Amino acid sequence: MIVADRDGGLVELNRAARLLWSDAVRGDRLCDTVPSWLAEAHGRFAGGAADGAGRAAGAVADRFFEAHPTPADHGDVVWWLVEDTDRRLAEAALAGARQRTALLADVSGQLLSTLNPARCMEATARMATDHLAEAAVLVAPPQGRTHQLTYAYRGGPVTRVTAAVDVHTVPGLAEALQGYPPVPARWTDPAALPGWARPPGFAAPAGSVIVAPLPGHGVPAGALILLRAGGEQAFSDDEELFARLFAARAGAALSAARLYTEQTSITATLMRELLPPHLESVHGVEYAGGYRPARDNERIGGDFYDVHPGADPAAETLVVLGDVAGKGLDAAVLTGKIRNTLAALLPLAADHAHTLNLLNSALLSSHHTRFATLVLASVRRRGGQVELRLTSAGHLAPLILRADGTVEETATRGSLIGALPKVTSATATVTLRPGETCLLYTDGVTEARGGPLGGELFGEERLKRALAECAGLPAEAVVERVQMLTAQWVGSGSHDDIATVAIGAPRTAELSVVGGPGPAGSVTHRRDG
Repeated sequence: MIVADRDGGLVELNRAARLLWSDAVRGDRLCDTVPSWLAEAHGRFAGGAADGAGRAAGAVADRFFEAHPTPADHGDVVWWLVEDTDRRLAEAALAGARQRTALLADVSGQLLSTLNPARCMEATARMATDHLAEAAVLVAPPQGRTHQLTYAYRGGPVTRVTAAVDVHTVPGLAEALQGYPPVPARWTDPAALPGWARPPGFAAPAGSVIVAPLPGHGVPAGALILLRAGGEQAFSDDEELFARLFAARAGAALSAARLYTEQTSITATLMRELLPPHLESVHGVEYAGGYRPARDNERIGGDFYDVHPGADPAAETLVVLGDVAGKGLDAAVLTGKIRNTLAALLPLAADHAHTLNLLNSALLSSHHTRFATLVLASVRRRGGQVELRLTSAGHLAPLILRADGTVEETATRGSLIGALPKVTSATATVTLRPGETCLLYTDGVTEARGGPLGGELFGEERLKRALAECAGLPAEAVVERVQMLTAQWVGSGSHDDIATVAIGAPRTAELSVVGGPGPAGSVTHRRDG
């Protein structure tokens, strides 16, 4: 309690007030004794302000008080000072905690918004300089004998380099890269930092350093070096704690980005083996293939095809087209097994029945419970014609498109692969003359539902009519035509996997002279067949 007269003279202090102003004596000027905020409040109240207007709050040394005035006799004013330090500190701590929480949420949002490791490292270094320190160096886990370093400083660019550095020259860095807890900032001498641990262009002398690990998902994601210039305030204990929380969020984001990148790379590698190959002419025979998965957002499924060229033009080329029961990735895994098994059986592929039974045994002995249909075609060109041996194992019989537009169904049949102990099959032999085509297709074509009412099957008869319109077209055009008509028939409706392979005997062209030699003679093209 403090009592002062209307002119600002000190009248009395109680024992608690004397602990704050031990040198004060009666008659001293209030403005020379207490803080200005209290003296100004007394002046306003003594000058006739209302009770509420005279209240004030402020600091005395490192403590906070609220001052409440009460009028006394002879115009004196009694000031009751109530300490408010704890509440102020609690409010400040709460505000700081809310600010840090909001910042950490923002950090997580920004870092997790990218799954690119390089951009994630750059964002981490940049945000560290925005909120934690004047400069930052992100040290990635070692790659052989080198480390990837990401530098950033306030007002400067973010740069990345890969260099061979000695992490043991920075106290606590080697341990942080192994995931151990950080050493306190006071244990690190900023003057002893090596040159590589400072961003290029950051010329200010370091006054305080934090080395924080970046914890990942089971494996450390790197470490973060934070620097403050010599003129800046040193890192407090709360700031060190916040830096660790920031590093934990950054480490989780970096780890997620690297894991995603690794999984994407693995998926792409495996996908290349599962995707249907690009087909082209082999040993004078045209090959073309088309594939559309059941789901447009997937690239693989249960239909597949392969062409295994013969060692030379005199050897047979093996064409395989199949359909595994089911759709999506599970079916694609089995297609990969079938394709790999057939590739291993190529030396025996001349005997279709034996090859199919070996493949059947391999599927029956595996953990897969799915079955498949298959058609094999052994292809060889003899002169201008193409000879085919076609064997179906539970699959739709291939169609032959003759040069005059006639469509024939081959006489081959057989039982499913992976369902019965033995595969029975019958092989058909077909000869293609120049300009004729053999079409292998899956039931995704004939069972495609669509049309005007949306529920009608495309069907074999409609396929044969469409194929007849392709007479004389090269194999690639035949496949494109069938795929286009099927897609138009289905429209936006659902469908099964659709695969087609066309084997074509190319047209031949010879030059002949009409009208004999001399200026009156002319050269024309004659097509055989």
